[in-house]
Amino acid sequence: MDIKLDPSRDDLPLMANTSHILVKHYVLDLDVDFESQIIEGTIVLFFESGNKFKKQSSSTEETYPSESNEACKFRMPEPCHIPVTNTRTVSSKVGYNDFVICGKGEKDTSGKDGNHDNQEQASGISSSKYCCDTGNHGSEDFLLVLDCCDLSVLKVEEVDVAAVPGIEKFTRSPKLRNQIVRELVALPADRWREQLDYYARCSQAPGCGELLFDIDTWSLQIRKTGVQTATDFPHAIRIQYTTKPQGRSVTWTSDQSGRPCVYTMGSPINNRALFPCQEPPVAMSTWQATVRTAASFVVLMSGENSAKPTQLREGCSSWHYYVTMPMPASTFTIAVGSWTEVKPEICSSNDLATERSFSPFEADFRYVGGCGHMEYPCRFQNASATTQEIIPHRVFAPVCLKGACQETLLPLIPPCLSAAHSVLGTHPFSRLDVLIVPANFPSLGMARPNKEKTGHVSDSGSSVIKHGLNPDKVFMQVHYLKGYFLLRFLARRLGDDTYFSFLRKFVHTFHGQLILSQDFLQMLLESIPEERRLELSVENIFQDWLESSGIPQPLQRERLAGAECGLVRQVSAEVAKWVRVNRRPRKRKRKETEEVLEKLLPDQLVLLLEHLLEQRTMNPRTLQRLERTYHLSEQDAEVRHRWCELVVKHKYTEAYRNVERFLQEDQAMGIYLYGELMVSEDARQQHLARRCFELSKEQMDRSSAEVVAEMLY
Repeated sequence: MDIKLDPSRDDLPLMANTSHILVKHYVLDLDVDFESQIIEGTIVLFFESGNKFKKQSSSTEETYPSESNEACKFRMPEPCHIPVTNTRTVSSKVGYNDFVICGKGEKDTSGKDGNHDNQEQASGISSSKYCCDTGNHGSEDFLLVLDCCDLSVLKVEEVDVAAVPGIEKFTRSPKLRNQIVRELVALPADRWREQLDYYARCSQAPGCGELLFDIDTWSLQIRKTGVQTATDFPHAIRIQYTTKPQGRSVTWTSDQSGRPCVYTMGSPINNRALFPCQEPPVAMSTWQATVRTAASFVVLMSGENSAKPTQLREGCSSWHYYVTMPMPASTFTIAVGSWTEVKPEICSSNDLATERSFSPFEADFRYVGGCGHMEYPCRFQNASATTQEIIPHRVFAPVCLKGACQETLLPLIPPCLSAAHSVLGTHPFSRLDVLIVPANFPSLGMARPNKEKTGHVSDSGSSVIKHGLNPDKVFMQVHYLKGYFLLRFLARRLGDDTYFSFLRKFVHTFHGQLILSQDFLQMLLESIPEERRLELSVENIFQDWLESSGIPQPLQRERLAGAECGLVRQVSAEVAKWVRVNRRPRKRKRKETEEVLEKLLPDQLVLLLEHLLEQRTMNPRTLQRLERTYHLSEQDAEVRHRWCELVVKHKYTEAYRNVERFLQEDQAMGIYLYGELMVSEDARQQHLARRCFELSKEQMDRSSAEVVAEMLY
């Protein structure tokens, strides 16, 4: 099943057979080692049989035909050939906060447990009848396929959940392992704490037989001899594994203070190089994770609880997070570093949580009755949560940015949370952590465009994502920019009151569910009277905004109308002044008056610089005055990017230091600047580009580094 994909074909496979079996919960138990740059430990997966499972004829066309039977042979793990690089995981204690404290079992280095051995693997499992099976093909074994990449899998075993003390109290069949898991995942939402407790206990239960597995470029395939259906396949399995330093789901780097850190990058392969999982969004699951690392580090995750460290032994701490809302595996995030928590100098009692009564208008949208999503402890059903404008939040940053965050960022968060609540209603999560990410965070990479639909989906649920592996596509933002302007266009066409009222209703209707863009547009148009739709339809919106190239006609008209805006007129007047300044001779006449320049907002500065970029020539003294007037080197990244473009275009050598700083500190946006430095064909600029790249390439996001390297060499 090792699929050879050419990045130029823009294909990224999703291999998991989600139509047959679904992960309902993950329990991760991990150690983060900065010295070896690996994350290692175990993950326990709890399954539910898929309802699409059916017999397939031998003529059924599979999305991924194997290139040879040899590629699909199964093996038992061979620990003697895969060294365990961090022995701290052996018999360490795991804290589960409110739930349970359990001991972590010893690693099995024997490679067998009496159920199978390597001799059996070599002699009896290479038969073609065991290859590439993702369903039930008569007498063949059922094959579990997980999305996996850049991982070293050491061992896969079934978990003996029946051995957990007290498990019999909520199950009718305490001796049947799969039935125990079925009843565990089906516990009602109001028993979520008990459910997490037993997930944790089950994850620490002993193994009851190793499972055969094989791993290729994009998947981990697991089977149990003699088990021919997803229903009978073990519903709780434990995978012992390690990440690889070059794995594409995590980035090992340094923060702005020069201290080591690691974080999940989110694109293009999501989390499959962090843990084996089911990548398709349809595989909605919950999770809990315990992460151990050196006590000097802070562990942040996309969990619902505000975790605090638990000291295990001198120099080592443990952090535990959990999520009770089922979500795609791609939403799992982790960041570990020497972050410091930024707190307000004077803490008000109203800083963390504020409640207020609903206005009559808002009360219309308060959710009554059942929700449309699968069952979980939903905040929309919680009366106090629905009135909470400002949820508890924490801010973490590198030490060197603590003061700036305290002064600038902290005061912004409460009003932003309040504004989000006023527009969209109930916050879906109970808390928020904000992290100032390292300079190489691929902020543009998380907006990967994908115009084409996902490729053919097989009966097993596997599919292919178009443009998934082409690094150039990461930096093409056209569809996302057009999407942003489409939402603005709709708001202006319908009016803010109508539009925001719809957004609130939409969030309440579809929270906790997967939604397509056409569902959003269809509901929007159905929610307004026909006479106010103004000839809008889902079909013509797709035609104008998605299927047509260039700037949509509605946006062009809006652009012309925007020229009459007061702020835009002010920028136009300032552009004219700068053009006059640039045309003046070096020595002015004695009576000539100095231009009086107005202060501009950051967005106005971006527009001003874009207009000045259209000027054919600008002399150094004009550029020097421009920088000093607006303190351009101290502005935000959007402004500084335009300023650097001006510097490069006009070869203003005095400000090359600003270009170097931008390429070091704003690496995601700096990709475009590298291109402009090389296109100029100026030897000094090209040397600057190559020098900056050599200094930062080891820290850069991999896709970014590939694109820049192609530009430079």
